Amino acid sequence: MEGFDTVISGGDVGDGTGAPRRRADIGIRDDRIAAVGDLSGARAGARIDATGRCVAPGCIDAHTHDDNIVFATPDMAMKASQGVTTVIAVNCGVSLAPLTLAGPPPPPLDLLGDRSAYRFARVADYLAALDAAPPATNIAAMAGHSTLRVGAMDRCDRAATADEIAAMRARLEAALAAGAIGFSTGLFYPPARHAPTEEVIALAAVAAAHAALYATHMRDEGDRVLDAIRESARIGAEAGLPVILSHHKVAGMANHGRSAETLALIDETRRRQRLGFDVYPYVAASTVLSAERVGVASRTLVTWSKRVPEASGRDLADIAREWSITPAEAVARLLPAGAIYFMMSEDDVRRILRHPEAMIGSDGLPHDDHPHPRLWGSFPRVLGHYSRELALFPLEEAVRRMTGLTAARFGLRDRGAIRPGAFADLVVFDPASIVDRASFAAPRGPAAGVGTVLVDGRALWRDAAPTGARPGRALRRGDLDAPMRDWRPAA
Repeated sequence: MEGFDTVISGGDVGDGTGAPRRRADIGIRDDRIAAVGDLSGARAGARIDATGRCVAPGCIDAHTHDDNIVFATPDMAMKASQGVTTVIAVNCGVSLAPLTLAGPPPPPLDLLGDRSAYRFARVADYLAALDAAPPATNIAAMAGHSTLRVGAMDRCDRAATADEIAAMRARLEAALAAGAIGFSTGLFYPPARHAPTEEVIALAAVAAAHAALYATHMRDEGDRVLDAIRESARIGAEAGLPVILSHHKVAGMANHGRSAETLALIDETRRRQRLGFDVYPYVAASTVLSAERVGVASRTLVTWSKRVPEASGRDLADIAREWSITPAEAVARLLPAGAIYFMMSEDDVRRILRHPEAMIGSDGLPHDDHPHPRLWGSFPRVLGHYSRELALFPLEEAVRRMTGLTAARFGLRDRGAIRPGAFADLVVFDPASIVDRASFAAPRGPAAGVGTVLVDGRALWRDAAPTGARPGRALRRGDLDAPMRDWRPAA
């Protein structure tokens, strides 16, 4: 038998398809899985003993804002520590490229960094920078609608003109030709809120021509959530491309329980067109601070504030009480700022997680002073809390939601699977102890139970610490399969 660079031996393999685990060894040669089976007699440059552990494909984070942190913290410890090996970046319409700025970035573009972060006039330049200084994890990036609007318009509180749409289409065309894997919008946010549906369709059609996809932070996730799903579906249908509904939720205390309605509409829509969604496993959201969201949340934590940095990590109600003002007045005094909003119900989170189409995305904001714990905890929380402790679904199904399903929806060729020929993106973890340890009070910290994590056959996380290896790649549209290629109409 030909030898291997590395053999992972004795583990229970969850292959990413949802099939039952089976005892097998995995042989790695160069950056690929070369064999799966009994490799006890094979020569190996190194062996990883996975006895009593589960070996799974590396997790694929379906929804991130890691566009800039891959440069600032290239070891990607907040993701590697969870077993994440690939991140999907540029969500909610916010991208670093193509944009350079003369002043501070408008919210929510400031979630990625200050003016200095916006130094890429072209997506090609952004991807080239990743090639020159690769992070530990793989990264696939989309192009953001809000970024295109800020770059093409003198003000965003209106619909774009025909000339401005043409300029955005040209920049999007260049982004997709350079390797962007899709087009994302954040129609809830001020830079895109005034964009008519027709403007979005005109841009999404450019992505469709490149066999790319459309991901959207919908226009509304609260009272008008059903209308927003219908608008998202219309954009996909008229432009002719797959749609991903980002961080699906029903927000606001008045809407608790409505996930039964939204999931029914999603299933109905999936009978006609390609539609998927991701979800994070928490009852709290996190984004820029706004009085609008404070009003529909049961509790609000401040994650950062430019004007009052010491407010980071504190409850907004406590701050307002100290200042003897209303919460809305406190918001105005803190801006620009970010926040965590407790605005979903646990029953809705569980119902959405149980849906077989639910991919897992962290939606973490790595530049926040006091981030949401989802940045460090999303994937082990699903495996430990929701799968093992609550038995919401079997471990093999949890693995599928984080790996094979996500790879298929985004067209990530030869990733999210354990089979000969697939890339050796792998995680070894203890199914009996894996769980998130990041909390709202202490949001940073690696999970329990995650052992070795490999990208392209090289370990980036071992013994509860980064190894220093940076084997990640910038994954480009031209190197991937068509998104949702395996899609079949829902029954």
